[in-house]
Amino acid sequence: MSSYKPNKVRKRVFNAPLHKISKMLNARLSDELRAKYAFKTTRVRKGDSVKIVRGEFAGVEGKVTSVDTKRSKITVEGVSRESVKGEQVPVKIHASKVIITSLNLDDKLRKARFEGKLVKKEGA
Repeated sequence: MSSYKPNKVRKRVFNAPLHKISKMLNARLSDELRAKYAFKTTRVRKGDSVKIVRGEFAGVEGKVTSVDTKRSKITVEGVSRESVKGEQVPVKIHASKVIITSLNLDDKLRKARFEGKLVKKEGA
């Protein structure tokens, strides 16, 4: 049984190993993708197209350019701000604040998961 105490929940999130943090990088699927694949959420990957729904950049759409598993943040192309030096610096956004509008299905295991098929590992 998991705890409901906020301090214990925060401690579990902050001290979680990377394979658990990776599972926390989920984002909602758009209504069209949810109807097509019958999934509500999935892990965000590089190459997915997302729409930001919260914060300063709400409403902006773009492709995910990088996923920072350690900090649970993603960067989206077209979302940047000017640094003190005058350079454009990408803004990192938490994965829960976006909606996935298009999936990157280059990975055959991910594609099989969404198409409901099982792919056995070759050579096994």
